[in-house]
Amino acid sequence: MADKPTVILQPSGRRGEAMDWKNLRSIARELGVDIESICAENATCGKCKIVVEEGTFERYGITSKRENLSPVTPEEAEFFRRRPKMMASHNWEVGQVRLACQARVRGDVLISVPEESQVNKQVVRKTATQRAFEIKPSIRKYLVELMPPTISNPRADWERLQNGIATSMGLVRSGETNLPKAKDLTIDYECLRTLSATLRESKWRVTVSVWQDKDVVRVEPGYVEGLYGAAVDIGSTTIALYLCDLESGEILAAESEMNPQIVYGEDVMSRIQYTIVNEDGLQKLHDAVIGALNKLLQQAAKSANISTDDILEMVIAGNTTMHHLFLNLPTKQLGLAPYVPAINHDVDIKARELGLKINRAANIHVLPTISGFIGADTTAVLLAEEPHKQEENWLIIDIGTNAELVLGNKDKLICTSTPTGPALEGAHVEYGMRAAPGAIERVEIDEKNLEPRYKIIGEENWNIGKAKGICGSAIIDAVAELFRVGIVDARGRFVSESSSNRIRNGEAGMEYVIAWADETTIQREIPITQQDVRQIQLAKGALFVAARTLLNQFNIQTPDKILLAGGFGTYLDKTKAMLIGMIPDCPLENVYVVGNSAGDGARIALLNWERREEAAKVAARVNRYELPADPDFQRQFMLAMNFPHMSEPFPHIAHLIPNRKVDPLAEKFSGGTK
Repeated sequence: MADKPTVILQPSGRRGEAMDWKNLRSIARELGVDIESICAENATCGKCKIVVEEGTFERYGITSKRENLSPVTPEEAEFFRRRPKMMASHNWEVGQVRLACQARVRGDVLISVPEESQVNKQVVRKTATQRAFEIKPSIRKYLVELMPPTISNPRADWERLQNGIATSMGLVRSGETNLPKAKDLTIDYECLRTLSATLRESKWRVTVSVWQDKDVVRVEPGYVEGLYGAAVDIGSTTIALYLCDLESGEILAAESEMNPQIVYGEDVMSRIQYTIVNEDGLQKLHDAVIGALNKLLQQAAKSANISTDDILEMVIAGNTTMHHLFLNLPTKQLGLAPYVPAINHDVDIKARELGLKINRAANIHVLPTISGFIGADTTAVLLAEEPHKQEENWLIIDIGTNAELVLGNKDKLICTSTPTGPALEGAHVEYGMRAAPGAIERVEIDEKNLEPRYKIIGEENWNIGKAKGICGSAIIDAVAELFRVGIVDARGRFVSESSSNRIRNGEAGMEYVIAWADETTIQREIPITQQDVRQIQLAKGALFVAARTLLNQFNIQTPDKILLAGGFGTYLDKTKAMLIGMIPDCPLENVYVVGNSAGDGARIALLNWERREEAAKVAARVNRYELPADPDFQRQFMLAMNFPHMSEPFPHIAHLIPNRKVDPLAEKFSGGTK
């Protein structure tokens, strides 16, 4: 057994060292991840199933393999032997899937905790917003009644239906107009296979679903109402799916969950690296996202009381890496300069080709990407927010593990991206966790006595309940509050003059205790450490430099409006984000939280085929700015590491830090700053 083997638990992102030959369930509990069990760890209930992810994970610096756990016990082997259907449905092997109560750690392992094994499920915050737009679905239904064939008129079934559809659609056979002609209609192979039986079963009266007035994708007996499609935002951390009525635009069901690809890396670069290092890496990542989507589609269809076979179209948005992994396209070139994607253009592909378990003839429309690091999710955001139709200069920031930024107006759009790291999602922070019940989500500190108050997910009131960790929105809150009340200085260093017992010298240096051990479920204090503050400085510094670089390209100091998009942006306190210099200075009333714009844009494209054409045109006209190639990046980054900034004045939050002093290094680094 390794001296101190590393255990990484996903999707929570918690990691630690295995000690004392404990079982995985005990280790997980110590790391703040509760795994189900109702059999007193006797290996009979199976609630504590976990999966060993095998391969080299350079992002974490470990090689994980099933041999790094103790051998499968007879009790485990018997449990899994009696459940062949469960094993087959997940393509699991004994040894790969284990019972956490039985498996003991003797080497580095990366463990995936399935949703059904989690005591507290992750809270995925990607709700749809109300948008006003015209409904023009790409699929329409037509009732077609045909005369059956006879000896004197033995026309083939498809040609007979083809003419009947043309009549119902009002198509013409001559070249007098630009309308499609009957002969231009095609039928999907899956429909053709069952066409003859369906026509005869229905006595030649059928409802036909036609995509783009040219491709028949479904033939149903009799008169059938209802057209359904799904819009999907595949984020690096979360996946959100909206099942819609294509005729009314109504959202019939919304489902979301953590992206299971997190197991293979918390950010896009680590996932790209996984596909390079592991021969089957691309297929694993593709299968993971397809499996998650099939699960969400099934849940959504059940909620809407329809069959998944009724879903005839999907629109997909996601960053370029998620886009490629969804389409099973190689990603190696995305991780190497000059970071070129396999395709920028939008893609239409049949559901069956991707393994999506909806109607096999359904069309999957994947929105266009913009560059190697600016993906179809940004295209969807542009479609939803429409900066290309504005006179003002709008700055749109979609904040996540990777942040995408777009600045511009009707005349010019420019974009860039920057990795902000997983700290904003709670990872790489000592007691950080992703949003789940028990996570602290809001923090305030009294400026007089330096006592905190906090709000926990799942609790309505402040300082109620017991905490198990701290999620991204609260980490930003905490760092901003530490700076505001003077516990840390502008450079992010703890100021040690205070007599508060919450400020102490911990195992890794200075820290501020938010919750004492008896206020937590993990029986340990939850502090914000010096290293945690530094992680936020790195993330916010990169984000601010990206914004400042775009503003400099427009020769302006501040945008007219800032739009904060994405699941994380939705729960970000804009005042505190500006206080630490995460976003540029701007009148706070002009900073808007717009929610999951990428999901909204995908939904707009699903419900209006003309807007897909608009999306393609807008994506093609966006100018890309490659931030890593900017010769001034390092200097700007040094300036942006300070709270809120080493040299910029930030007048709109100046009242919150009245004793702000000029940093002695400002003059050294500020030469030429705009």
